[in-house]
Amino acid sequence: MRQAEFDGQGSQIRWTECAGEGRALVYVHGLGSMSAVYHAHIAGHRALAGRRQLFVDLPGHGLSDRPASFGYTLEEHADALAAALDAARVTGAELVAHSMGGAVAIVLAARRPDLVARLVLTEANLDPNPAPSAGSSGIASYTEEEFTRGTGFEDVLARVGPLWAATMRLADPLALHRTAVALVRGTRPTMRELLRALPVERTYVVGGLDGEPAGRAELIASGVRVVTVPDAGHNIMFDQPEAFVREVAGRG
Repeated sequence: MRQAEFDGQGSQIRWTECAGEGRALVYVHGLGSMSAVYHAHIAGHRALAGRRQLFVDLPGHGLSDRPASFGYTLEEHADALAAALDAARVTGAELVAHSMGGAVAIVLAARRPDLVARLVLTEANLDPNPAPSAGSSGIASYTEEEFTRGTGFEDVLARVGPLWAATMRLADPLALHRTAVALVRGTRPTMRELLRALPVERTYVVGGLDGEPAGRAELIASGVRVVTVPDAGHNIMFDQPEAFVREVAGRG
């Protein structure tokens, strides 16, 4: 395991990695998740053999520190991810980013273009104010006090189901709430606008069970490759791992 300071106060962002050659693959998890849990089985596929691969846990999640003084905005998460990549001496990486992690990856690519050569986004959040759900909007519907000191965190864990709860319960409630609020608020320009303007290779992967992504035609017109994976939901890497590996490997 490796680590790097991300807030000027000694807090550490942590990651594990597989040694290899070529452009690094960097996996970034979603809200209340962990990178290795969602992507280790993908990284171990024969199609990705020999690649350097990093599994980064964002602040407040998984193995990384969770300082109460941190804001947990998308921009701050992106800067923390940049600190990890700088410490790992990674440039021109291929970011494989899921859901909230996809929003962070987009912001990182806009803020630090030297670090990102390609984005593979799995149902990344592109717009503020998402539809009501048990995820970010559900978490953000609580005040910080209600979520961290009241019943909010336990209520959400019960609603998201046992698989998501297995990693969400390991996240810091304060970090989880502030990240959800930031995700609902979005960025300016929006994540969608940032994505459309990026000059790097971009693939946006959506599960067929979730329907067509909003603004598909506009994304394609801006050079984003939009891929729908049949018989998959939000967690495409679990539902259809072979199809997901093809996209990560650039063989779709």
